[in-house]
Amino acid sequence: MAFKTKGLIPRTWRVIKRVLIFLFFFHLFYLIILRWVDPPFTLTQLGSLFSGDGLKRNYVSMKNISPYAKLAVIASEDQLFPDHDGFDFKSIEKAMKHNQKSKSLHGASTISQQVAKNVFLWQGRSWIRKALEVYFTFMIEWIWGKKRILEMYLNISEMGKGVYGIEAAAHYYYNKPAKTLTRAEAAKIAACLPNPKVFTIRPLSDHVANRYPWILVQMNHLQDDPDIQRLLN
Repeated sequence: MAFKTKGLIPRTWRVIKRVLIFLFFFHLFYLIILRWVDPPFTLTQLGSLFSGDGLKRNYVSMKNISPYAKLAVIASEDQLFPDHDGFDFKSIEKAMKHNQKSKSLHGASTISQQVAKNVFLWQGRSWIRKALEVYFTFMIEWIWGKKRILEMYLNISEMGKGVYGIEAAAHYYYNKPAKTLTRAEAAKIAACLPNPKVFTIRPLSDHVANRYPWILVQMNHLQDDPDIQRLLN
């Protein structure tokens, strides 16, 4: 019996190693493919579909997205996006200090971190998910680059109940393609991003009504930055 047990452990470990090696190369291959190909689905999108929220989406390339939409999400979600390597450590430090003193939690996720979570992972606040988010953020910054990360963000972010991506949002809210969104329309969509199921555009919630004028001001401040201009054009 002891002999069988001794033989079983090495065999089990060999199987585990092979599975881990397969998963590593499979995820690396998938990461590289997504540099040019849009994901067939995400766990968040599947959750939306099976929970009854529906799934409205239509991936589009950067040339078919209004520069105002690109600028609005940067102004709203991550103004240092062109300059950091995936993490805004000053914002993380501020959020941690706030969360230690207050019951209301503040996040400090960059656009890169949000893409890493939404494309490869699940929603939640566990340490395991957060650690994986750090890893995938590093990988997409290295393999994809800023333009692809921003393009992916604009295509897979939830922008309404069951509405994913800027193209679907533009049609859902304004009956037009994302390419023709105005500054104000783009700012309103960006204003709903923290929680689009609660911060609604139609009907216009107080949060969106109060936040989108601020986003418009930030867009004016940021639009002439050379690094941001390279992402917009």
